[in-house]
Amino acid sequence: MKTAIVTGSSGLIGSETVKTLLQNGHRVVGIDNNMRAYFFGDEASTAGTTSELQDLSQNFVHEAVDIRNFDDVAAIFEKYGSDIDLIVHTAAQPSHDWAAKEPLTDFGVNATGTLHMLEATRLHAPEAVFIFTSTNKVYGDRPNELPLIEQELRWEIDPSHAYNIGIDENMSIDMCKHSVFGASKVAADVMVQEYGKYFGMKTAVFRGGCLTGPAHAGAELHGFLAYLMKCIVTKRPYRIFGYKGKQVRDNIHSHDLVNAFMHFYRAPRSGEVYNIGGSRHSNCSMMEAIRKGEELSGNKLEFSYLEDNRIGDHIWYISDVRKFQNHYPDWQYEYDIDGILGEIYQACIG
Repeated sequence: MKTAIVTGSSGLIGSETVKTLLQNGHRVVGIDNNMRAYFFGDEASTAGTTSELQDLSQNFVHEAVDIRNFDDVAAIFEKYGSDIDLIVHTAAQPSHDWAAKEPLTDFGVNATGTLHMLEATRLHAPEAVFIFTSTNKVYGDRPNELPLIEQELRWEIDPSHAYNIGIDENMSIDMCKHSVFGASKVAADVMVQEYGKYFGMKTAVFRGGCLTGPAHAGAELHGFLAYLMKCIVTKRPYRIFGYKGKQVRDNIHSHDLVNAFMHFYRAPRSGEVYNIGGSRHSNCSMMEAIRKGEELSGNKLEFSYLEDNRIGDHIWYISDVRKFQNHYPDWQYEYDIDGILGEIYQACIG
């Protein structure tokens, strides 16, 4: 039976991937040991999602394995062997701030864990497609060197600049400040490329903007839109970190991202890198998101402002997704920023 291995299977992108693959007739082995609860507390636990996936189909197999343990990872690959035709590696420590508290844990999960997944694939399922969710944080703070213009509610790039449509994959990831998290993701990102280019494996790196959706277990340190909407709906105080709250992110719905994964899976390449996010199609500043959330809920957000921005954080980031669209012209968005926020709001009110 066609088998897919999905790490971080109970997280936002992982669970969306599991559901899609089950619908496509795969047996799915989900690797998730709920480290999100360790990172961000019980409120961010993914245990409920794990139970839902187990109830969804007998073709879903949950493995509470820590990807930092190579022997445990390799045992799963050895068990399913050549039946494995796809690996979607979404497991990560995803927060700038948290990474600085425990750099060894951050690097172990993000970098060493990724290497374990790649090597297990090479040894036991070398023909399988390997998809990795990287991050725009591999570019460090270099996007902050772009010519940015302050507007009423957002920062914008000079419209004459080549990156006006978005930042492409040719931006350097070197000689800038990344944050500890960004650096560990760089290591993983480059290794996924290398296994494609050196060993000829079918690997892809998706450098995500803000990955979001109604299934996101948002916390203050990770999950911008989901956590913001939770605060608006529950009237919980919110903190803005720097840049006058005008920092801009492009937001892509988990459904649209996983759809992109499936396009690559059906026509894979080796060692590819794609910037993937909401692009000019779906983006907002923090202040714009607050206004939209207040309009949806009828509540006024109580927030405080801290002048110090998070280390390595971007003032303005919008992805240029044209490379992926050129390779996979049938892929298209189903969600824009209003559709995303609407679904998150409905999830918050239950």
